[in-house]
Amino acid sequence: MDTALEVYNGVETRTPEIQPIKRRKKQSKVWEHFTIQFTQPGCRRAFCKGCNQSFSYSNGSKVAGTSHLKRHIDKGTCPALVHHHNTQDSNEMTTPQTAKSETPYTDKSETPRRRRYRTQDRSACVVFDQDKCRREIVKMITRHGYPLHMVEHPGFVSFVQTLQPQFFDALSFNSVQGDCVATYLAEKQNVIKCLEEIPGRFCLTLDFWTSKLTLGYVFITCHFIDSDWKIQKKLLNVLMEPYPESEQALSLAVANCVSEWGLEGKLFSVTFNHPASKPAAENIRPLLCIKNTGILNGQMVIGNCVARTFSGIAKDVLDKGKDVIKKVRDCVKHVKTSESHEERFVALMEQLQLPGEKVLSLDDQTQWDTTYKMLVAASELKEVFSCLDTVDPDFKQPPPSAEDWSHVETLCTLLKPLFEAASTLQTTGSPSAVTFFHEVWKTQSDLSRSIAGEDPYVAGIAKTMKEKADKYWRESSLVLAMAVVMDPRFKMKLVEFSFSKIFGEDAGKNINTVDDGIHELFSEYVALSALVKPASEDELSEFDKFMIKERAGKNLKSELDQYLEETLLPRVQEFDVLEWWKQNKLKFPTLSKMARDILAIPVSAAAFDYVFDVEPREMDEYKTSLRPETVEALICAKEWLRESDASSGADVQMSSAIVKAET
Repeated sequence: MDTALEVYNGVETRTPEIQPIKRRKKQSKVWEHFTIQFTQPGCRRAFCKGCNQSFSYSNGSKVAGTSHLKRHIDKGTCPALVHHHNTQDSNEMTTPQTAKSETPYTDKSETPRRRRYRTQDRSACVVFDQDKCRREIVKMITRHGYPLHMVEHPGFVSFVQTLQPQFFDALSFNSVQGDCVATYLAEKQNVIKCLEEIPGRFCLTLDFWTSKLTLGYVFITCHFIDSDWKIQKKLLNVLMEPYPESEQALSLAVANCVSEWGLEGKLFSVTFNHPASKPAAENIRPLLCIKNTGILNGQMVIGNCVARTFSGIAKDVLDKGKDVIKKVRDCVKHVKTSESHEERFVALMEQLQLPGEKVLSLDDQTQWDTTYKMLVAASELKEVFSCLDTVDPDFKQPPPSAEDWSHVETLCTLLKPLFEAASTLQTTGSPSAVTFFHEVWKTQSDLSRSIAGEDPYVAGIAKTMKEKADKYWRESSLVLAMAVVMDPRFKMKLVEFSFSKIFGEDAGKNINTVDDGIHELFSEYVALSALVKPASEDELSEFDKFMIKERAGKNLKSELDQYLEETLLPRVQEFDVLEWWKQNKLKFPTLSKMARDILAIPVSAAAFDYVFDVEPREMDEYKTSLRPETVEALICAKEWLRESDASSGADVQMSSAIVKAET
């Protein structure tokens, strides 16, 4: 007769099992982990040996079975059992090699049987979820830019089959491509919801990429200021343009974006970095939401991206000094491409007691900032290069002469303000239009002084630089000035002062253009505010508006005139212009709406990572082989997932801390 270990009143006994029918001897693995105990007459419960949790087993003649006991073991819900497996896995990973070294078995009969990893319980604790696995592999491919065809590569197939043979049947290029597009569409709904909640208007930037197939790709990014008065941006589209040089390429891309994302009547400005004819730019103007698209001489369509402008100026500087730059590059290449060469260089630097604060590195000629940094670092270490041949017999090329180093220092001096200005584009703290009014004005002034200097080498380069800087200033200064007017530290006063320095006799005309444009645009916002009424307001909101109207009635001045006539705020360094407007939106309810839109205008169409590119970016050959819809889905979803990961970073860190604390 079958017996089971039973405990009743603290005494272990083996008693015959009382079962309704004859049962065979218990062979289930659950009895390795459970004991049966009487909890009351006629009622028995199974107690887990690991965690002491009890489960129903029998009540009178009814037996509950063992399925629920198996689940407790197999699903990993028993903490003691999970800990046991983790410890055992760790031991088994190290035990065989240790045993081999400590016990040299020579007798075959004495050789112990190889220990097998206990994978049965461990795999049973994890339920294979094919849908979840497909979602995760799509996120992996999207986040890291892996080719979709990797799921059909033999190495990857073998790897996946080793992990889970059932999963591979669901993987193919077509299935992964469909899943990537589905992920894009799901994330797109989140972006749509985000844009619907934005109170102001939107500004677009168009970043053109090339390809070896002569196809163009337009990256369209939306810039705006959210309800908390923070600058935000969202990549909306990556559109393939078969004829990027056509006069309709720009306007078609913008029109598609406006229609797809529901931005009709909300598009405030467009900035692009693609050489375009005047008719091509004119085709965009009807898509803007402002009535007079010729306002500010039509500069609400900005065809001169400041990042591309600065890169063009920097390229001209580097071309002027290409011979001396090659000499420096060859010296740096000698040092950085051999460990022994670098050791000798460092030893000599220490012997000469030179600080070497800058890191010496070889430049990437597609990124002009890397060439600038290489020249700065090499210039600081010119004494080491001058006598490097005394300690390094492999250093054969003649080092730059004293005149060469003088030219290097000149190049660094001219490139430094460009580098510092372009670097501000990689930060998101303040409106770029306000910042770059100062930067461009400063660049103009510095170049004018360099041209008037006595050094003909410097004057020649500065003259070439100023030609492109002047072109940008003519085409963009008015819209930059409009953003400056919305800064309560400057308003029209800085516009008047700077224009008198730069435009000379034409200063008055340009100042009037800015002043007239600001007032005309404000009139549009006043008319719009009169048409739009909020759905619901409380009594205090009505009271605030009553007080504002009463003050306006007494002064008989518009919000704009009242704002312009108020005393300028002190020019403190840590001033947040957006926070100021947030705090004063009740005082200037209509003007604050206009300020929100103006301060959102971007001056650069380049993404953060591509600010210093010398040439337009090129789409890789693999992506150009895919369907345009797939390319857009992969690139946009990657950007949206990155933003989602960044916003949830704090939550992830908190979860990790909790897990570590529990284990």
